[in-house]
Amino acid sequence: MTVAAPLERRAFTEVRTAGRRIEGYAATFGSEADLGSFKETIAPGAFRDALAGDVLAMLDHDPGKVLGRTRSGTLRLSEDSKGLKFSLDLPDTQAGRDILALAERDDLGGMSFGFMIPKGGESWNGNIRTLSKIALREISIVQAWPAYPDTEIALRALMTGAEANRRKRALILAEVSRAVD
Repeated sequence: MTVAAPLERRAFTEVRTAGRRIEGYAATFGSEADLGSFKETIAPGAFRDALAGDVLAMLDHDPGKVLGRTRSGTLRLSEDSKGLKFSLDLPDTQAGRDILALAERDDLGGMSFGFMIPKGGESWNGNIRTLSKIALREISIVQAWPAYPDTEIALRALMTGAEANRRKRALILAEVSRAVD
């Protein structure tokens, strides 16, 4: 496969915990991310080819903090109509315990993924880029703000309705505050 561009990263915020497992969406289809000089969306099916490869799960894109991988079965990835779904069995390491504690407190910023765009995997309409094919390298649990704000971070069965709306408003306010500084 010929790769046309360097590694890129995007962030999302939908995460749930169940025991020592964390799950949610590392990317969602159709959400628009404002990346400054351009906007970007991901088309359904963009990850299809990447699901057969070995993908890592990391903490904050740090290759020194691997949390799991598809090759070992500790990271499971699939596409559904919403986006790139993941399920990760957290290791009993300091990073794994930290992630679990932060998720339970609702302190995680969300999910991100590192990728490259194969030739023909993107299209442009003015300053809007649509990703139709993504060479996925890793997903990361991050402590920062998401590039795609349309997803939510939530602990399973604990954050719904007004609480989910409160979290979304808090993320938007944090992003506005960061832009003003």
